[in-house]
Amino acid sequence: MELLEAARRVREMAYAPYSNFKVGAALRTTAGTVFVGCNVENVAYPEGTCAEAGAIAAMAAAGERQIAEVLVIADSPEPVTPCGGCRQKLAEFGGPDVPVTMTGLNGKVLHMTLAELLPGAFTQAHMETS
Repeated sequence: MELLEAARRVREMAYAPYSNFKVGAALRTTAGTVFVGCNVENVAYPEGTCAEAGAIAAMAAAGERQIAEVLVIADSPEPVTPCGGCRQKLAEFGGPDVPVTMTGLNGKVLHMTLAELLPGAFTQAHMETS
């Protein structure tokens, strides 16, 4: 419930004057800290920032690096999944089994893991040379 309320509150702070599509994200680290982010649009599309990226940036700025759980909320008929770029960003800081909850203001909920959201994720292992 804590992540849901945190994401719901930060969603209201989103800056979305062009799409009017506000998104909030909350993540909990393995240390138990909750970080939030909201989408921030820019008239020079696609220079905006996603909610998930904002939460990850806040986490990194605080010196934490391990995501344990994620929740994303938007006002849409179906739960909104993170975009492809944010899936990769989440995978950078969370293992394949990290739960991701996606929900809407209408109460519909979708639960997935990072591995389900991003099968075949590009990882540090791909950077190793043989």
